[in-house]
Amino acid sequence: MNDLATLDAYGVLTEPTTLTIQRLLPGPIERIWAYLTESELRRRWLAAGEMELRLGATTELVWRNEQLNDPPTRRPEGFGEEHRMQVEITELDPPHRLGISWGGTGGVTFVLEPQGREVLLTVIHRRVEDRATLLNVSAGWHAHLDMLVADATGGVKPRHWDHWTRLRAEYDRRLPA
Repeated sequence: MNDLATLDAYGVLTEPTTLTIQRLLPGPIERIWAYLTESELRRRWLAAGEMELRLGATTELVWRNEQLNDPPTRRPEGFGEEHRMQVEITELDPPHRLGISWGGTGGVTFVLEPQGREVLLTVIHRRVEDRATLLNVSAGWHAHLDMLVADATGGVKPRHWDHWTRLRAEYDRRLPA
C-alpha cells in the first residue's frame, strides 16, 4: 500500500475486519503529527480532546461534526449533535506512530512515513466486526481524512454529512457483504 502511484482515496479491507486507508499530506512529518495529537488542530478535521502523549494515557474525544463546515451541515437521522468517546494511547512513537483504543473495536493506529516533502498517513482500524459499524467507520475515516487533506493543503472542505452519506453508500457497494 505504500506505492504512491496506486494510492486510492478509498479504504480497503487488509484483513476481514481491518480497514486500512491512506492519505498523502504536505509535510513535514511534525506538522501532520500535530494534526493527530493537538486538540485544536484535530478538532478541525476529526474530534477535539487534549491528549497527554504517554502510553496508557486516556483522552476524551469530542466530535461535533456539524461544526466542520461553515455554515454547518445537517446531520443524518440517528446521529446526535455531539459524540464523546474515551480512548487510551496503546502505541506511541512520535512522530511516526500513534495507537489508540476505539470503542468496542480493536483500536486505531496512525502511521506517518516521510515521502520526500510529503507525509504518507496510514490509518488502520482493527477488529470492526459487524457490517453496519464497518460501513460507518469506513465512510467516517474517509470523510474525516478528506477534511484533514483540505485543512492541511488550504483546500475546500467537503460538506461533511453529505459527503459521509454518499461515501457510506459507496462503501456498501465496495466492501464484501
